[in-house]
Amino acid sequence: MNGSAPGTVSRTKAPAAVDDTATDRTATDRSATGHTTVQDLKALARRRSFGVWFKDKGWRHVVGVAVTLFAIFPLLYVLSAAFNSTGTLVGSNALFSRIDFGNFTALFNDPSRPYARWFVNTMVVGVVTSAATVFLGAMAAYAFSRMRFKGRRIGLLSLLLLQMFPQLLAVVAIFLLLSGISEVIPALGLGSQLGLIMVYLGGALGVNTYLMYGFFNTVPQSLDEAAKIDGASHTQIFFGIIMRLVTPILAVVGLLSFIGISGEFVIASVVLTDPDSQTLAVGLYSFVAQQRSENWGVFAAGAVIAAVPVMALFLFLQRYIVSGLTQGSVKG
Repeated sequence: MNGSAPGTVSRTKAPAAVDDTATDRTATDRSATGHTTVQDLKALARRRSFGVWFKDKGWRHVVGVAVTLFAIFPLLYVLSAAFNSTGTLVGSNALFSRIDFGNFTALFNDPSRPYARWFVNTMVVGVVTSAATVFLGAMAAYAFSRMRFKGRRIGLLSLLLLQMFPQLLAVVAIFLLLSGISEVIPALGLGSQLGLIMVYLGGALGVNTYLMYGFFNTVPQSLDEAAKIDGASHTQIFFGIIMRLVTPILAVVGLLSFIGISGEFVIASVVLTDPDSQTLAVGLYSFVAQQRSENWGVFAAGAVIAAVPVMALFLFLQRYIVSGLTQGSVKG
């Protein structure tokens, strides 16, 4: 019995030792799984001082708020001036101190300044030019991307180098050229919207073609080869396959073209001499052109309405903007 007692005691203590080992193992497993570490980090984050938080992330919030206010304030100021019928910008220093629609009423009731006509002209010129820019630029980009011909590299470099010189430098040449064309084809000369569209197309095809060329290179050429094996022509490949795959860049080019044309002033003021054919940028300038008869309130009201189509188009095409601008720079 004396020999069996120690054995009994040892058998009784063995489970206790196993329990301690299991407890240590459980604690080790908990530490390994990261539960304790996450809790410690959360507690440490709660105990961090404001200075540490500001140095780590807080300054980003301050910069974001400052940039947002810097961007929004001009818009609020223009809106305040548009809804203030006093007719001066000084009277709009107190934002939205007075709200009425007098400026909008005066904007559409001036026979010598047909705002509605200017709005329609801008939409026509913008839509036609944007559509033609997208179509012609896509065809040129497809040719440079898929076809190999003599002068291809020189043509691409020429398109890129020509963009170094702004179209503003050619204003005198454009005026003389359209003036001469007016004597032969009046529909393409000075005072015609068609002539202005042709001028816009000549200046926009270069950069847009090069932008679309980079995006076209991201489309695998194996798709073209497979279509050619099935007997498809270049026209069928272009309209049936490629155009569907490059929708983002088409949307971006069309949007940028429309925005640029809607706010273009210098060339439009030279080409369009008839008030009935002018665009919004040229027509709205007449409200503030004369020093002693400036009407900034009506001008602001017209600017607010002119921004609505651009904003609507931007919101409609915003899902294509990021992909259209970035994918073309990855390959090509």
